[in-house]
Amino acid sequence: MKHSHLGLLQELRALAVLLEERHVSRAAVRFHLSQSSMSRTLQRLRVLFGDELLVRSGGDYELTPRAREMRHELGLLLPRLENLVAGRGFDPATATGVMRIVGTDYTTATLGPHLLPRLYTAAPNLEIRIEPRDQNSYPDLERGRAELALSVLHPAAPLRWQQLFTDDLVCVVDRDHPVQDRFSLSDYLDARHVVITLISNEQPMIERWLQNHGRSRTAALRVTFFSAAITATPGTSLVATVPRRLAEVQVTDPRLRLVEAPEEFDAFPYGMIWHPRLDTDPAHQWLREMVREAAKEMTSSRP
Repeated sequence: MKHSHLGLLQELRALAVLLEERHVSRAAVRFHLSQSSMSRTLQRLRVLFGDELLVRSGGDYELTPRAREMRHELGLLLPRLENLVAGRGFDPATATGVMRIVGTDYTTATLGPHLLPRLYTAAPNLEIRIEPRDQNSYPDLERGRAELALSVLHPAAPLRWQQLFTDDLVCVVDRDHPVQDRFSLSDYLDARHVVITLISNEQPMIERWLQNHGRSRTAALRVTFFSAAITATPGTSLVATVPRRLAEVQVTDPRLRLVEAPEEFDAFPYGMIWHPRLDTDPAHQWLREMVREAAKEMTSSRP
């Protein structure tokens, strides 16, 4: 009986991946099966549910109406079924599988040194993936394609957000830049900037503040990483605006110095985001606690 339960759970896991990917080949790669094995799995699922589930449309597939309903329900039910089969406990020392955390190079540069060794030491057989944040990151949490996101941006319901620490902004400039201690807002807006394109080709926290106050800045360069913005500034008049905690770690080039950002830019909270269906999941509770402990260690070790 237990074997049959495990077999059905495995089929439902495969179904969830098929419905997310809408493509047999992509689902096969993600589920570590051959394409022919995944095709046979799809046929069994069609018979089991009496529905086509996926209907070919060009080179891809479309979900049937029932499949669209099932995709939502599976996202809610699969974690509970996993717990029913495996038991309520979670032992990180023996745990296997993959945990995905959405973040940026800010995450890995600041929280990473306190979090990643901690995770590996406690759960050496788990694969931890730090994946880049984009406009699909929050939908990925809702679909179960990522366990956790680390971000300054508060999500919409039903996602949960918990503050981990605070940070503020600082400007990275060439050592000979004419502005000395702090940018006035006027000087800041007159400057040309390196923009870190975190989401939708923008650095949302700064751009939204400026837009809300009827202002804008001029981008001379757009890059996808904070570290790239920092390395672009030596020998130029460009301004890279980055979180202070990251600047303290990564601005080591003697050709650079830090200048305070305009005082109008407030400090900001940084937090973790997850879906409420994982509130009581033992593995996710463990992961959230590890992140909280790493954040506490980071803030207490700061000079």
